[in-house]
Amino acid sequence: MSHSVRISIGIIVLIVLSVLFLFSVVHTAAGAPRPASRMAAEGHRLAQAWCQSCHAIEPHMTDFFDEAPSFQAIADRRGTTALSLKVFWRTSHQNMPNIVISPEQADALSAYILSLRSR
Repeated sequence: MSHSVRISIGIIVLIVLSVLFLFSVVHTAAGAPRPASRMAAEGHRLAQAWCQSCHAIEPHMTDFFDEAPSFQAIADRRGTTALSLKVFWRTSHQNMPNIVISPEQADALSAYILSLRSR
């Protein structure tokens, strides 16, 4: 095999690998959810399981009960932050069931609520 043929094969292999790499990057960027959106999706799932009997958990839904604000209303409050929600999950409240959730579940629920914030 001559030197020029080896160089040509090497260039072709390099081009093919580059194209495959670019396709994988584009596919990952377009198709795979970002970590934050995965966390919010998990929070939505948890809200469906634990919260929707009292709270309106979907975007732009109205409150079910006066005592249970919608997640949208919570998200749009001026003081709602990841930190304030983290404190909320660790504090008992007289009008809510005493649920025990892991820090990861609290983060997921918080991510979902914050994802509802009106822009």
